[in-house]
Amino acid sequence: MAAKYKSDFLNVLEQRGFIHQISDPEGLDALAAKETITAYVGYDATATSIHIGNLITVTLLYWLQETGHRPISLMGGGTSMVGDPSFRDDQRKLLTVEQIATNIESIKKVYSRILRYGEGPTDAIMVNNADWLLKLNYVEFLRDVGRYFSVNRMLSFDSVKLRLDREQSLSFLEFNYMIMQGYDFTELNRRYGTVLQMGGSDQWGNIINGVELSHKMGGPQLYALTTPLLTKSSGEKMGKSASGAVWLNGELFSPYDFWQYFRNTEDADVVKWLRIFTRLSLDEIAKIGALGGSEINEAKKILATEVTAIVHGRDAAEQAATTASATFEAGSLDLSLPTTEVWKGELAAGIGLLNALVQAGLAGSNGEARRHVQSGAVRVNDDVVSDDRLTLGTAALLPEGVIKLSVGKKKHALLKPV
Repeated sequence: MAAKYKSDFLNVLEQRGFIHQISDPEGLDALAAKETITAYVGYDATATSIHIGNLITVTLLYWLQETGHRPISLMGGGTSMVGDPSFRDDQRKLLTVEQIATNIESIKKVYSRILRYGEGPTDAIMVNNADWLLKLNYVEFLRDVGRYFSVNRMLSFDSVKLRLDREQSLSFLEFNYMIMQGYDFTELNRRYGTVLQMGGSDQWGNIINGVELSHKMGGPQLYALTTPLLTKSSGEKMGKSASGAVWLNGELFSPYDFWQYFRNTEDADVVKWLRIFTRLSLDEIAKIGALGGSEINEAKKILATEVTAIVHGRDAAEQAATTASATFEAGSLDLSLPTTEVWKGELAAGIGLLNALVQAGLAGSNGEARRHVQSGAVRVNDDVVSDDRLTLGTAALLPEGVIKLSVGKKKHALLKPV
């Protein structure tokens, strides 16, 4: 593929499918080709983990670092106290300072596996916007920063407009979020020389606010870059599994489930996800993409193993692949399958099959579990069951002391009494 840009950074992003919009492509390209730039992505700490939708922007920071530049992962210790209203139907639950701090500590584990942190010129740094946002004097902030924001323009942003069009309340607290995010950019430029903010396409308006704020306050030229919305070939938004969100924290979404999520990739998306989520060379990806017929399943296993290795480590990825092979290909019981602990007294009294499937994360509700049973997709200890009123007791325990539950050919879990 012919190089479109002068800088290695933008060429890598272009060739791998990361670029949706750039505020000034020529200016950013010239700067990145000439010198080491510092760029950041912001993440609010509203949960104990980021999810698969954030992985694309973390990967942006990885390639920024790999091409000789310095990444900043900005933790929203301050903005998380307000909550981003973008494309939400209601206000986020307000978190305490202690909850936010706990979330940030948990999220750090994911970043440390993907980025190289340190003191070197291209080593990543993690910054918390609470360091400046919580120290602001409100009146001074309104006078010095707020006066540069047009309410008329803020109301025109899709993230806000959609909420108002649906006649759903947008609190003044939330309305301040985009001002705070814009100010983050100017503060990061002042402290660290940051010239680029990156994010998902839904953040374009918020990022541009920061670019324009710098200009209005007499600061340097700043830049914006966003990634496309992650959608599957079927049109479905990427990021949901049968058991809920695909988190990057192994305590919330196991490495095995994570591996399975990518193993179940639609055929048409394999090459796309290999380019975006793995570190394989484009030549390797082209060879894998040439596989056809049943060989596409081997390509999916490569995808699943490579992405899981990045997020959870190579050992966890290979263990997940081995477990899947033993479970699906050899038909044996692998005790490293996702396991849900149940109170042994509850099992002695009998657990309803539908309840067991929900507890194990194989169905999102009793209704969904019932439909799985009625369609013949549910197996208990590899035996198909058709009675949705079935009760599981101690008699169902295998010699290994667990009960194996399956939905279809690819979803398996164990119930273990404790």
